[in-house]
Order: sequence, then structure tokens, then C-alpha cells
Amino acid sequence: MSDSAIATEQVAPRGSRRTGTLYRGDPGMWSWVAHRITGVLTFFFLFAHVLDTALVRVSPNAYDEIIETYKTPVVNLLEVGLVGAVLYHALNGLRVLLVDFWKHGPRLQKPMLWTILGIWVVVMIPGTYFMLERTVREMFGGN
Repeated sequence: MSDSAIATEQVAPRGSRRTGTLYRGDPGMWSWVAHRITGVLTFFFLFAHVLDTALVRVSPNAYDEIIETYKTPVVNLLEVGLVGAVLYHALNGLRVLLVDFWKHGPRLQKPMLWTILGIWVVVMIPGTYFMLERTVREMFGGN
């Protein structure tokens, strides 16, 4: 390899077109992406919730039919996903606040990320059990 080629490789900034993408798989980037996705999902849920709740004034019978569809196993799984998304979004939002407004936040942002993920798992495991218990019992029998 010539000296100019080595110099070009060393000078090319990390993430430039010569070395590929800017994204390097850092957990901080994943948390940023997950925060945006969970925020959008929560927004769309709230939008749908406002619409179906407003339906009660237009047609109480149609409202009752919609509510009955919410009692299906598929919707129950979606509810677990919704709770997981809202919980992650809330915990990560607190982490972002600490990173932005606490003097030690930027230095401790990765440990705080792993902490909120740990809290998320600890809360979601029993939460998932209790949310899916009735559906599993109805699908597979039991008391």
C-alpha cells in the first residue's frame, strides 16, 4: 500500500462514505431508536384510543362491539407490547432528563441505560405474566 493510501485511510473520518455508515451499533444509538419508536407507537395508540372512546357518543352499540374485539388473545399480546413500549419510553425519558440536566449524566449515561433496561425487565416479567394469565387460561384450559 502506498503512503498516500495509508494517509487517506487515516484521514478519512470515522463514518465517512469511505468507511461505511455512521451507525456503529452503540447501545446509546439503539436506545435513541427505541425511544423514537416507542414514542410513535404510544402516540398512535392514544390516537386510536381517543377515536374508539369518542365512538361511545356516536353509537354505543358500535362502541360495545369494538370493546369486545379488544378481549381477543392477539389484542392481549398487543397490550403487553404497549405496556412494554410505554414503560421503556418513560424510563428512558427519565434517563435522558438526567443526561441533559445532571452534571454527571453524560459520564454515566451508559450505566443508566443498563439500569433502566434492568428495571424494565424486572417490571415486565411479572407484568407480562399477570397480563397474559387470563388469556392463557382461556386458550389452554385451567381454573
